[in-house]
Amino acid sequence: METLEFIIYPDGRVQEKVTGIVGASCAEVTAAIEAQLGLVLSHEPTSEYFAAQVQQSSLANTQTTYSDW
Repeated sequence: METLEFIIYPDGRVQEKVTGIVGASCAEVTAAIEAQLGLVLSHEPTSEYFAAQVQQSSLANTQTTYSDW
């Protein structure tokens, strides 16, 4: 499940935490929000950022052989 968590501090700073998004695509998800919030002071990638997205193929290779006996 993809989640965005925001902590708004009394001085106006906003901390954003993204979970459930694998790879760098989280930047695409948060770009519009960050543009509206203002200046981004820092980015701290999580382990999910560096994780490889696993894709499973449903293609199966089959080979039929016949015996000579």
